[in-house]
Amino acid sequence: MSTTVVPPAPLSRRVLPYVMLSPAVLVTLAIVFLPMVQAVWMSLHDYVLFRPKDFAFVGLKNFIAVFQDPVFWVSLQHTAIWIAVTVPAQMLLGLATALLLNQNFPWRGLARALVIIPWALPSVVIALMWVWIYDANFGVLNDFLLRMNLISTSIPWLANPDTALYAIILTLTWQGFPFFAVMILAGLQAIPASYYEAAAIDGASSFRQFWHITLPGLSGVLMTATLLRLIWVANSIDVIFIMTGGGPGYSTYTLPLYALVEARTGLDYGYGSALAVVFTILLLGFVVLYLRRAGRNIA
Repeated sequence: MSTTVVPPAPLSRRVLPYVMLSPAVLVTLAIVFLPMVQAVWMSLHDYVLFRPKDFAFVGLKNFIAVFQDPVFWVSLQHTAIWIAVTVPAQMLLGLATALLLNQNFPWRGLARALVIIPWALPSVVIALMWVWIYDANFGVLNDFLLRMNLISTSIPWLANPDTALYAIILTLTWQGFPFFAVMILAGLQAIPASYYEAAAIDGASSFRQFWHITLPGLSGVLMTATLLRLIWVANSIDVIFIMTGGGPGYSTYTLPLYALVEARTGLDYGYGSALAVVFTILLLGFVVLYLRRAGRNIA
């Protein structure tokens, strides 16, 4: 029995994939990994911008100060609330929207185009728009609630420490739910219609079809979309910064915003970098746990 020996590919063909990928790798190294390394290196130094020549190595001093900082723990608590409320709210609203857009009704194409508007608008526009909506004097929200007799006086939503964070969460939920809607809608269209037809013949109710066909069919899409939104929401500071700047007091501080304020306002790049590194490690650990648990559930 004779065997055919396949000659190895020419060197140029073996090198070509690496040559084609090298620009993307170099750009990623330049704009992602090098700044990360720089941030870690800076976090180990006492570096205040108005003393640019004083770049003393302090080791873990900044990290010790982080864990002794009460504002850090307040910001960490707000970050946990920020993620735990915003991402599930976006997912549920996106799931409901996708289920509606997957039905047959007139002007469905227009509805699918319009639902993407909150996601397409710049964060600055969204933040300013919702600041006007929440305004205590002429905001639409207070006017509506007063007309419905749900409140007796106007509420300063963004000036009240008890409501400011949740008001911004509502804003980001409105901005981010179209991402889930589009992802889930694509997943719904990938589920074969024959599954639902067979279930209907067997007498399965709409809820049972949703629970045993739709949700398992969307598990991969939901896992990926949730992971992406979790990372984006955790790092989101533009809407908070524009709407409240972290106030009133520290009521809307999150860890990324606190790191930005320390570096931008306090000009303490060493301490700000330490905050950013701690946040990155915490987020990375959470993502790893999420991937392990999600992978186990899918398997």
